[in-house]
Amino acid sequence: MIGRNDPCWCGSQKKWKKCHWPDKGTEKEDLAAKYLRDYEIILKTPEQIEGIERACQLAAHILNELCLAAKEGVTTNELDLLSQKLHKEAGALAAPLGYGSPPFPKTICTSLNEVICHGIPNDIPLKEGDILNIDVSCILGGYFGDCSRMVTIGKISAEQQRVCDATHACLHASIEILKPGVLIKEIGDVIERVAKERGCSVVDQFVGHGVGLAFHEAPQVPHCHNRISIPLVPGMTFTIEPMINACVREGVIDKSNQWEARTKDGKPSAQEEHTILITDSGYKILTNL
Repeated sequence: MIGRNDPCWCGSQKKWKKCHWPDKGTEKEDLAAKYLRDYEIILKTPEQIEGIERACQLAAHILNELCLAAKEGVTTNELDLLSQKLHKEAGALAAPLGYGSPPFPKTICTSLNEVICHGIPNDIPLKEGDILNIDVSCILGGYFGDCSRMVTIGKISAEQQRVCDATHACLHASIEILKPGVLIKEIGDVIERVAKERGCSVVDQFVGHGVGLAFHEAPQVPHCHNRISIPLVPGMTFTIEPMINACVREGVIDKSNQWEARTKDGKPSAQEEHTILITDSGYKILTNL
């Protein structure tokens, strides 16, 4: 939590009590204009934050239902059918469906074992020893929410457990540092440190991102060491979604579908994701149920 005598989150080098404490409406407007002009980052209004949080809560609910349904013998296409049903019942749209080029063909991403991200659901049944990332992104009332989680099927290997545990630790350690004034690059620094401590590597081909009014907004949020020195400020909404590999960090895109990324060495990979709001004094995980 930021204190009155801490440096202000706006980067002015003044104490918070001498700068943006308490916040004045005109100062917030000036900061929103500056971030949009300098970084193309949209600082969200209270009304927008309410809409984004509703979308995030729906995404978290659907993700939870899919994780409960992911069992031995179930196919990822069956999970996609359940996703379709849950989105329809909620009056929501699935953001991945038809996104990108070539258009993504399903409503969720299901990344299995050595697949780093963007796995496409298929008719192969899940089996004991699989690890699976399920990624859900919802559009509700024009607002976006985005989250993912790992599921383990039966008994898994020590290597698979290590990479799943490391991913969870990386995500939550990086969230814990968030508050106004923290630089975006510090997120990647924490993830790199925690992954290294656990004998894993961090994928650097994909990033977290702003989200809320669009599926992908500024800023990019790298999970590896980087030089993005933009200070976090209240009203920013973005994902942190570290992709952690058991061995080498490089991934290879499947040429047959141009979406699925697999580890170069065939070793396991894992990912977890939350959508985060930066508040006046810290952060809020919008995709926590």
